[in-house]
Order: sequence, then structure tokens, then C-alpha cells
Amino acid sequence: MAGTGRCACGAVQFTLSGPLRLVVNCHCSRCRRWTGHFMAATNTDVHDLSFDRGEDSVKWWTPDEEPAVAYGFCAHCGGGLFWRSNTRPGRVSVTAGTLDPPTGLSTVHALFVAEASDYHEIDPDLPHHLHDSGDDGVRIEGGW
Repeated sequence: MAGTGRCACGAVQFTLSGPLRLVVNCHCSRCRRWTGHFMAATNTDVHDLSFDRGEDSVKWWTPDEEPAVAYGFCAHCGGGLFWRSNTRPGRVSVTAGTLDPPTGLSTVHALFVAEASDYHEIDPDLPHHLHDSGDDGVRIEGGW
């Protein structure tokens, strides 16, 4: 399902025109600290992401310890918007909370649950991986 989204202040507004992967939650310590809880994101082809406003306001942070990934955020309000991997340059993850409802999406998987904070209980009915999507050979359709 395609849709629209924006950051908290509205400086960045975007449209997703292609199919979206269902939502995957990432509990890795970096995503947890970047979002303040855990990352919940969908994923799409980069060509299906267009900016209606504020593309120049999107800034990217690449962690020193993990130069293969980057987190995109609004330079005005700091709102977390995107995640990308240099190993999958044709894809971009979009934080689910930035999407305008109805999204038509649901959460289907959780990653790095071994790194989830002690205050958060993982849904036992949600398929999950202790570390990354490759720790038990299961592939997440559309990639992370």
C-alpha cells in the first residue's frame, strides 16, 4: 500500500508510490537509542519515495561503528524518518510512525530481540530473531 508521511514539524513531507513491506521492529541498541524505544519500519524501493516538501531538510547520520548503515532525520525537529543500508542501495526503510493513517500495514517480525531493553516485553506471538535476520536462516521479504 502506498501512502504519505511527514516528520513531527511537517518540514519534511513525502509520498510512497510503490508497494511497502509489512512492518519489522528492530530492537538493536543503536535503533533503540536513536528512536527512544525500538525502530518500527516498513521498506520500499528508493524510486518509490518522493519528497513533497523538505528533501533538503533530511540529514543522514552514519554511526562510526557501523558505516554500512545510515539514519535519516529532519534537521528541524529531529524526527526519525528513514534507515538505509549501503548493502541494499535500492531500498529505504521508512519509520512506520511517520506514515499517515490508514497505512494498511501490520507488524510481522522483530529483530535483535536479545538487545531489547528490560522494560519492554516482546510479543511472544510475533516471529522474532535474537540477533539479526540471518541468525536462523529466515529471510525477511523486502529486506530490512
